[in-house]
Amino acid sequence: MRNLLVGYMGKGSIVAGCLAPHPPHLVYAENPPQNEPVSEGGWEQLRWGYESLRASLEKVDYDVLVILSPHWQTYVGTHFIGLEHCASKSVDPVFPNLFRFDYDMNVDVELSRAIHDEAQSAGMAVKMMENPDFRVDYGTIVSLHMTRPAWDKPVVVISSNRGMSYYSSEVMQEMMAELGRATAKAIEASGKKCVLIASNSLSHRHFTTENDVPEDMSKEHIESHAMHLWDMRIIELMRAGKSQQILDEMPEFCEQAISEADGGAFSWILNAMGVPDHPAILHGYGTIIGTGNAIMEWPCHRWGEQ
Repeated sequence: MRNLLVGYMGKGSIVAGCLAPHPPHLVYAENPPQNEPVSEGGWEQLRWGYESLRASLEKVDYDVLVILSPHWQTYVGTHFIGLEHCASKSVDPVFPNLFRFDYDMNVDVELSRAIHDEAQSAGMAVKMMENPDFRVDYGTIVSLHMTRPAWDKPVVVISSNRGMSYYSSEVMQEMMAELGRATAKAIEASGKKCVLIASNSLSHRHFTTENDVPEDMSKEHIESHAMHLWDMRIIELMRAGKSQQILDEMPEFCEQAISEADGGAFSWILNAMGVPDHPAILHGYGTIIGTGNAIMEWPCHRWGEQ
């Protein structure tokens, strides 16, 4: 295993990695005070999975949450939020009836710039985003809220450079692998303990119509048997610690399962963790409007003890 994350005393480290899907339905179902719409619940399996993830992370000492979301799409390189404080209202463009959320987050600009600089040194096209009117994407917000609803940790927010749009899925994933390695180097040099979040679903074929009652769970299921088989395959590979096989199959997975992993977050986090051969923990799996969503944790802080 290419172990880029295990540091020595006094050095920064990645203490955990999380696959944390971001359908806005989960925040809607939780009824937090920041979100305007009110629900009757729903998607309990996934929400209980997030509860399990939060309980696990409560036992871990960490300083920063580092997240890459496929919904902050940049077409000229990878961008990093360079504002110390971001606060506004986020409205989901597809589900404004479910997600109208007042967010307020603090950004670790020092670490953001360190990852930016490391990626730039590796030859990647990068940019610090310092527009004070910038609105944070809903994918970032949902994954951060469901992982840490107290909003009491600073964050680093990384964009999805859409290399697949003008090159190919293979090129996109290799760019994200390079970004992952740069992220690990910058974190190690920073002296900070970080939790990484890949904000994406697995299979991503949506229903084309919405139920009259969105939280009616009698209508919820995976979009197709083929999507189910892909989700189960990738979950079993994660649970078996077969990260390199996942990376080898990633382009095919993205194409056949229409996976949201095409945004690069999955490849980024696996490479940042050194392509681990340790098993990931499955906290929950469920479907949302036909898409497959797994909440996974790689407890990196334990690996040095084994």
